[in-house]
Amino acid sequence: MGWLISRVVSTALLVFLFAEFGMMLGYAWGVPSFGAALGAVVGAGVMVAIDSLRARRLLVWLRGDRSDEAPRDPGIWGELGYLIERTFRKLDKRAAVETSRLDQFLSAIEVSPNGVLVLTRGDNIDWCNSAAAYHFGLDPLRDRQQRVTNLVRAPAFVAYLQSDDHTTAVTFQDPRLRGTLLVNIREFGDGMKLVLSQDVTERERNEAMRRDFVANVSHEIRTPLTVLAGFVETMNTLPLSEVERRRVVELMAQQTQRMQSLVADLLILAQLEGSPRPAVDSWVSVKRLLDQARADAVALSAGRHRIEVTMGGPAKLAGTETELASAVSNLVTNAVRYTPAGGSVDIAWQIREDGSAEIGVRDSGIGIDKAHLARVTERFYRVDGSRSRDTGGTGLGLSIVKHVVQRHGGELEIASEAGQGSTFKLVFPAARVRRDDPPGAQIPDISEPPAVQRAAARDQGRSAARTRT
Repeated sequence: MGWLISRVVSTALLVFLFAEFGMMLGYAWGVPSFGAALGAVVGAGVMVAIDSLRARRLLVWLRGDRSDEAPRDPGIWGELGYLIERTFRKLDKRAAVETSRLDQFLSAIEVSPNGVLVLTRGDNIDWCNSAAAYHFGLDPLRDRQQRVTNLVRAPAFVAYLQSDDHTTAVTFQDPRLRGTLLVNIREFGDGMKLVLSQDVTERERNEAMRRDFVANVSHEIRTPLTVLAGFVETMNTLPLSEVERRRVVELMAQQTQRMQSLVADLLILAQLEGSPRPAVDSWVSVKRLLDQARADAVALSAGRHRIEVTMGGPAKLAGTETELASAVSNLVTNAVRYTPAGGSVDIAWQIREDGSAEIGVRDSGIGIDKAHLARVTERFYRVDGSRSRDTGGTGLGLSIVKHVVQRHGGELEIASEAGQGSTFKLVFPAARVRRDDPPGAQIPDISEPPAVQRAAARDQGRSAARTRT
């Protein structure tokens, strides 16, 4: 009420002053009463004019961008302008905070790997993040306010969008991405929809691999178990001669060994997938690896193949010896198994010009058709299942080899043709290769007869003696 009293007093004072002035002029003209009334009217008019001017200034400020201060006129208009300005400043500050929060929220959604698509009541695109734009093939700016079904025409998505039941998600193949999308729709606001998309291609692939893996393991174990069960029933129900009994026991031992090999390979794969990458400060002698691989090949071949080893320079590899030995041994034993008697198996170590190195295993065996090369490292994948079982393989050897070489930062290279033999190379990066084996180290070929080995050893000793003298 203070401003109202002040306002009334100031107005009355101004009117009184103008009335007194009018009365003085009225005395001069002989009409004092008329002069007083006229002065009062003029005073009131001046007061109204001043108020109108101040109100107009405040109105002009309100209609502008309000970046400067409100008019600081005395009286009610100045106080009213200050209060309005303070209210606007508070609102602007609050709006800035909310805008900042919204920007942060949209930025978080923008970097999300999942797609977020906002649709209006008529299924027009209101906003989408980059992931949704990639999933559905949209342009975040150009396609705004476009009807989504005009741009995304996958039948499963259109049917799901237009249905009334959005409680469950829908999965469909995206031919453009050559993958699988999982889409959820949630309604909110006044008929608006939130479309959430996720690329589940890798998940679907892993799930399919898991199903195949379980099916293959079950099949691989069930087959020898069925054989063992049949032999046990035979021994319990039929009178067998000693020769027949020994034959049955021998076959049972073979099936047991097959299951043991399968379980051992499965444990190796589980260990490879669950353990950290090998350190780069543990060095393994390449000569020792090749020695072991050659010994495995000679034992499996039993003199039926020509086995040669070439050491292209002394060196060591950084990694886990047991894993490296397992990878090389798998390649060598595969080469012997799939090479007919009289064929050859060559094991070679070579350092490349860029500092990387390779362990190669080449055979003159049956080879692999090019159509199978991309899948031979898959678990339980067999080019010829019956032949693989006859040779005693579990179908996991090349998968173990691939895991080992990848854990050591390298890669597995395969070159083969049907009937022309195969070449498998374990390629290791330069960071895991060191040339520091003792000079002059050579690997004798124990696949040759002992007499030839002793002659080679004598020649090597004589050469070394001549060098010392």
